Amino acid sequence: MFKKLAFALVLFAFASVSAMAADFNGKWTASVETPRGTQTIAFTFHVDGAKLTGTVTTPRGDMDISDGKIDGDSISFAQVMNFNGNEFKILYTGKADGADSIKFTRQMGDRPANEFTATRVKP
Repeated sequence: MFKKLAFALVLFAFASVSAMAADFNGKWTASVETPRGTQTIAFTFHVDGAKLTGTVTTPRGDMDISDGKIDGDSISFAQVMNFNGNEFKILYTGKADGADSIKFTRQMGDRPANEFTATRVKP
């Protein structure tokens, strides 16, 4: 009897952890305030366990994300850019805000971080 109860508790614990993880898969869009005005950015995310891959689409085109991670309802990744022969990273950290929005902070070097919200693109 004890073994059955312990097994049921373990299954419940795994189900609870899975239920807490946010679903970041799919396409997302955001309007971001920049020194040059408002910029529309699109994200396409592919989640495999705790690993995140995908692309960031800006007016400069599509760029692969790197160092992508998922931890429950948190997401983080980098966007590597080349400008005039110089490479730099834009770091994104975010947290799910319901099923269809992510509150992001974006950091570029020593510039002040900016915050924005991305929303899921409905098919």
